[in-house]
Amino acid sequence: MQTIYQTLLAEAQQIIASEATVTEKLQLICEVLEKRIAHYDWVGFYFADTEKRVLHLGPYKGEATDHTLIPFGKGICGQVAESNQTFLVEDVTAQTNYIACSLTVKSEIVVPLFVAGKNIGQLDIDSHTLNAFTIEDQAFLETLNASIASLYV
Repeated sequence: MQTIYQTLLAEAQQIIASEATVTEKLQLICEVLEKRIAHYDWVGFYFADTEKRVLHLGPYKGEATDHTLIPFGKGICGQVAESNQTFLVEDVTAQTNYIACSLTVKSEIVVPLFVAGKNIGQLDIDSHTLNAFTIEDQAFLETLNASIASLYV
């Protein structure tokens, strides 16, 4: 992983180990990612209600969104809730099942958050740049989510 990602993982570990509440920790992580990585224009968490098959918006940093509740299967986030796989979208206009949050969003990555093998939610990042996300972003975010999962054990 590149140096910026290693630095951010270390910062996230410090946040995770802090005395803040889980919600405060997630909010701080969103803020750090959005501030420190230029192509991360919206960073947020969605959490699964598996009985109702919906995702609820959690802490985030970026423009306000109307998408506070997303059904499983709907949009990129809803697809990840069902597939349990990271979904990297180079161009959101090429996706038929995309929920537009903003006309400025051009690409997106959604990474599931697993706790004890169960997908409890996901980290969703939007970019105003086409083809913004790389394999390095994906590896970093998957590693980050593995660290964040420790908050729920």
